[in-house]
Amino acid sequence: MGTVLLRFGELFLKSESVRRIFMETLRRNLEKALAASGLEHEVEVRRDRVLVHGPDPEGIAGVAARTFGIVDVAVCTRTGTSIEEMGEAALERARRHLRAGMTFAVRARREGVEGYTSQQIGAEVGSVIYEAIPGLSVDLTHPDYEVFVEARPYGGLVYDERIPAPRGLPFGTQERVLSLLSAGIDSPVAGWLVMRRGCTLTHLTLDGGRWQGEEVREAVLRHHAVLSTWCMGHPLDLIVADMEPFFDVMTAAAEPRYRCLLCKRFMFRVADAVARREGAFAIVTGDNLGQVASQTLVNLGVIESAATMPVLRPLITYEKAEAVDIARRIGTFDEDAGDLSCRAVPKRPATQADIAAIEENEAKIDLDGLVAGAVGSLRFVRAINGEIVRTG
Repeated sequence: MGTVLLRFGELFLKSESVRRIFMETLRRNLEKALAASGLEHEVEVRRDRVLVHGPDPEGIAGVAARTFGIVDVAVCTRTGTSIEEMGEAALERARRHLRAGMTFAVRARREGVEGYTSQQIGAEVGSVIYEAIPGLSVDLTHPDYEVFVEARPYGGLVYDERIPAPRGLPFGTQERVLSLLSAGIDSPVAGWLVMRRGCTLTHLTLDGGRWQGEEVREAVLRHHAVLSTWCMGHPLDLIVADMEPFFDVMTAAAEPRYRCLLCKRFMFRVADAVARREGAFAIVTGDNLGQVASQTLVNLGVIESAATMPVLRPLITYEKAEAVDIARRIGTFDEDAGDLSCRAVPKRPATQADIAAIEENEAKIDLDGLVAGAVGSLRFVRAINGEIVRTG
């Protein structure tokens, strides 16, 4: 059996009662994710750490490193609290990495254990390594190798690699949101960011039919499936609404330069209705300030006025490169996504639209009827653990 050490950060800031609830949610999420991955495990929750025991610690670490609320993960050796035992475990790990001419450091921490200080742990464990492996030198600033030693009431913990995890709050500690999902880069990243803040999620995509690129549907399903791997053991639902009739009417009746704004206002109207049916408390979009014509401050205000519930824009201040970096990290970036175009985009879209002009164009079409038609067309897709398991 091996042991995996999980560190959490922001949960320390919560009141005692809230912290207990959040920690219990974190435990449940871990157990669901590990069970979904077929990993035998036992979760041990301590006030300052979470320990997971099982026969496949590397597999456990991989799952835990994709669990919201965790800062980082380490496969560790659990020992007694004597400096001798911790020193032996640290030396065993150090022998795999250190050779003559290299530098090393011992990072020691003690909490709730009497009889020695953190500095004494570091010095004595460092001496064990230094004396056993010839030709080493200590460098506490930029060492070639680090070993971490923690002495706690429930034992010593020794490890030498921290695997970054997503941080944030445990999934499910906040209310449900409805996240608009497209085939592009930004919307799945926005959805992931609100998941990281503890929100449960329902996706909504508006299918443009012949007005959208040939690979759009496939890309949306792929994004949906990938995001379900970040809440392993929990089903993730995607609602598909038909938007082709709206495109048909809008392109025939409205001024071309207002198409993008009319389209997004229509999306918000549909999202508003669907969110209320789903019990969601907000709508999430991948909008980024100034990135395209519809995302100027003026146009964002025009678009948002079509919604009656809060609109969350997690990417509003991000540079495109930052969103791409996150997309790569979470697995939603497509190197060769294919045809994701929108065939209704005008050559010269309005950048500073006047709400009166927008409403004048909307008056030319039967908005209520088109929204009702879209809401009446809903189809449902479910993903779990990275697989699409239901469509219809």
